[in-house]
Amino acid sequence: MDIIIIGGGAAGFFAGIVCAENNPLTRVTIIEGSAKVLGKVRISGGGRCNVTHHCFDPAELVTYYPRGGRELRGAFTRFQPQDIINWFEKRGVRLKTEADGRVFPVTDSSQTIVNCLIKAAENAKIDIKLKSEVVALKLQENQFKVRLKHGESLRGDRILLATGSSARGYQLAKSLSHEIITPLPSLFTFKIKDSRFQGLEGISVDSVGLKLSGKGKNKTAQQSGSLLITHWGISGFGVLKLSAFGAKILAENNYQMLLSINWLFPDNPQQVKEKLIEIQSQYRQSRQQISSFCPFPLPKRMWQRLLNFIAVDSQKKWSELSKNELIKLAKELTQGEYKILGKGVFKDEFVTCGGVKLKEVNFSTMESKVCQHLYFAGEVLDIDGVTGGFNFQSAWTTGWLAGLALSKS
Repeated sequence: MDIIIIGGGAAGFFAGIVCAENNPLTRVTIIEGSAKVLGKVRISGGGRCNVTHHCFDPAELVTYYPRGGRELRGAFTRFQPQDIINWFEKRGVRLKTEADGRVFPVTDSSQTIVNCLIKAAENAKIDIKLKSEVVALKLQENQFKVRLKHGESLRGDRILLATGSSARGYQLAKSLSHEIITPLPSLFTFKIKDSRFQGLEGISVDSVGLKLSGKGKNKTAQQSGSLLITHWGISGFGVLKLSAFGAKILAENNYQMLLSINWLFPDNPQQVKEKLIEIQSQYRQSRQQISSFCPFPLPKRMWQRLLNFIAVDSQKKWSELSKNELIKLAKELTQGEYKILGKGVFKDEFVTCGGVKLKEVNFSTMESKVCQHLYFAGEVLDIDGVTGGFNFQSAWTTGWLAGLALSKS
């Protein structure tokens, strides 16, 4: 049986290995348009390869996926982060878990992961065609005909589309009657120019609340997490998470929205106001200046910048603050508004939301419900996760499910 896998990324490569190892009688061919396979694996995690995340509970794991979590719930009970960790370690690749839960090879080199996968593919006798761009895919008399750009044609009994977030991959899926959810960027930073950030580049806050507000109905999204001030605006896990969960809302608003930041999350304005009143009462007899003492876990320079923004005299003592100033300060600390001017980039990595409509795929086998013997895996599907190894995990899981199903067809 001839199995053709279009796309030599993490999902396609892993599916091919799983298929060939489970059924040596299958002839597996991986077709890759570029000069090298596993391109995204090589650059991920700054060249270290963030293999997966140290989250072994499928119910919790799915909460890190803005799109696809419901469909992946059952899939993760069959193949989850512990399984991919075991798979690599069984083949001699030792992995480590960092403080934030991200999992990397102990070598801190993505080449370790690439070499392991290539060796497994060679041992499984998988044929790999490089620089072979697919231009057409047709189903003729229960067989698929794959036409390559340089003129060659291949025939396969089963096809796996694992083309990532490429326009050509979506085009091939559409040619076989699949609906494509419009692809949009996900996982990006925010461009913000604001006097409150000037000179504070490099300052980070561990836990902030973030809320988007745009035009029209239901144009809001909110998340929490760390925030880092950069020379172009803001980054950090909380910001990236918000860009993922708010990807569609941000696109609809042309990436120009109001962002409310709660620097003291999860406290609300009333709780912060009460704390400020309590602090003021403690310093009623003191000559302590408000600018020299920050009672919250915020960098001192940021505290002073926010005081300046709401026009509180830096020389004022805590005892001299008016009730109105306390209210303004509580509001600025918990509901300060900033204008997002556009999206920034996130290193060399990119993630896209959108892709093949999930209702058209059987998540037990990854086979199409629209076109028999056509399978999908990886980012060609309308699945995306937040940063931290979650996108690779969905690639490994859907690749494993597809590979297993292909081996049994």
